[in-house]
Amino acid sequence: MIKLVSWNVNGLRACVSKGFNEYFKETAADIFCVQETKLQEGQIALELGEEYEQYWNYAIKKGYSGTAIFTRIKPLSVRYGMEENSEPEGRIITLEFNEFYLVNVYTPNAKRDLSRLDYRMEWEDRFSSYLQELDKHKPVLVCGDLNVAHQEIDIKNAKPNRGNSGFTDEERGKMTLLLESGFIDTFRYFHPDQEGAYSWWSNMPKVRERNVGWRIDYFLASSRLAPNLSKAAIDSSILGSDHCPVVLELEAEEE
Repeated sequence: MIKLVSWNVNGLRACVSKGFNEYFKETAADIFCVQETKLQEGQIALELGEEYEQYWNYAIKKGYSGTAIFTRIKPLSVRYGMEENSEPEGRIITLEFNEFYLVNVYTPNAKRDLSRLDYRMEWEDRFSSYLQELDKHKPVLVCGDLNVAHQEIDIKNAKPNRGNSGFTDEERGKMTLLLESGFIDTFRYFHPDQEGAYSWWSNMPKVRERNVGWRIDYFLASSRLAPNLSKAAIDSSILGSDHCPVVLELEAEEE
């Protein structure tokens, strides 16, 4: 059994001061992915234990974006970015294991005024092509902040938010196309009708207490991994970020 955790920490240094290390030890994941680290190389020294290897993709812009993976299963290969093996905003890390690829991603936000929606659409097409190319070789797991609430069940107030960043028809449509290309939304695989299951809440007062949230953090899996999926969960009680961790467990031989 392999346990994976994904968490948009919205600033890793801040999250460390709010319980990150305690949660990391408690969850004892085999692979732990984070997004929006918001730091540069040398700005933090995480003592996670000798069994964990650390892989970081930093954004060129300081205090922005960034991803990391901490794994106690040694990967066969590591890649940063998509086509060029580089990603100036530090948004993607791909680890290759014996039985699958793992892609940790922090999808670009379309921005409140949708000024980055066109870029987002172009990104989505490239990302989908990248995943499908990997999937030709071995199954793929995708985790991270995908910055979209896919269905109305994935957002507290669907009607007033329709057309807003993260819930535009365009963004939701790209997610539908990605799933139709051969991927499973693992949380919905296990919990198809569960309402009130969210992973992000606005910082406005009382929003999280009232659970007025969005589910925008995911584990996706190649459809042929369905027999291996064991559990998908959202750790909504975990604070420290405006996002909470999401969890996937699967049966595999990786060691």
